[in-house]
Amino acid sequence: QLQASGGGLVQPGGSLRLSCAFSGGISDYYHIGWFRQAPGKDREGVAVISRHDPTIYRDSVKGRFTISKDNAKSTVYLQMNDLKPEDTAVYYCGTRKGRIILSARLSAAQYDYRGQGTLVTVSS
Repeated sequence: QLQASGGGLVQPGGSLRLSCAFSGGISDYYHIGWFRQAPGKDREGVAVISRHDPTIYRDSVKGRFTISKDNAKSTVYLQMNDLKPEDTAVYYCGTRKGRIILSARLSAAQYDYRGQGTLVTVSS
């Protein structure tokens, strides 16, 4: 089971840090990612951290968001800075045990989701 937390209401330019806590260890997963879904839109990949591959981000968040993990705490984080209204969405943690080719690594359909997401609202 996964528990995403840290969402909230923030003004444009503000920051939030999301956390995804795993009830078990995270070493079973090759990829762990953050995904988001805005109202009326498909779920999209935001950032993925992998066991032996470089971290990747969608273009619109590069330089603003940072994904990281703490194996000892079985937690994955998403630090979000310089937030924009278009970042408004429900954010979910996704996991994948097998390796995904790079071109598909941000595809939300490649991941499993357990637990609820956390809502991020960016508005003045």
